[in-house]
Amino acid sequence: MIEVDRTRRLLVAAGTGLVVAGANFSVVQAEEKHDAEKEVTAVEDLMREHGVIRRAILVYRDIATKLRIKPASVDLKLLGRTADLFRSFGENYHERELEETLLFPVVRKAGGQASAYIDTLVSQHQRGRELTDYVLAAVAKGSVSATEADSLARLLDSVELMYEHHAAREDTVVFRAWKEALSPNQLDEMGEKFEEIEHRQFGKDGFENAVEQISAIEQAFGTADLERFTAPPPAKL
Repeated sequence: MIEVDRTRRLLVAAGTGLVVAGANFSVVQAEEKHDAEKEVTAVEDLMREHGVIRRAILVYRDIATKLRIKPASVDLKLLGRTADLFRSFGENYHERELEETLLFPVVRKAGGQASAYIDTLVSQHQRGRELTDYVLAAVAKGSVSATEADSLARLLDSVELMYEHHAAREDTVVFRAWKEALSPNQLDEMGEKFEEIEHRQFGKDGFENAVEQISAIEQAFGTADLERFTAPPPAKL
């Protein structure tokens, strides 16, 4: 009888241990699943980078307005900081390293509507670099005349118009086609590749650094307050 009770206790203890181990395993699985869900996918990475580029373009828009009203009030160093960010993060990293190297060849090969955009998108990248060269050269002069201010304002307007259409086509057509052309495993590999390139080029999280830079530029320029841009209520009909 004593031996039976001892055996029963051992079985109960073993069962309890299995339950605890199973519970711990479930917790680990849940944590791993949660971490996986928090990971940034390759397509999400591309689109949030577009957000940084768009914020830089919005600074360009406000500077263009000031150039037309009162050129002397424009902080050219601030414009230069914006153009530097646009070049390092937008052109040299996002466009050259990701889109032109890893996305566009895949989309071109897949064919379809998205592939028809590739030549134009590459051409617009090249034109954008020419426009950034112009902005940086204007900033390097330290001041602009009234005529130069008008030319610079019109150039900044053209950058905004081109990139708004450009990014909209990429977000809604090209990125989707790229995702559909790759398997889930290939997309995961691309996400890791993006991270490797980002760390190699910036030495740390390039996106977070770019967000900090554009936030500081907006703060210095007076456009950091999002509420300022809330549309007024419509007039009564």
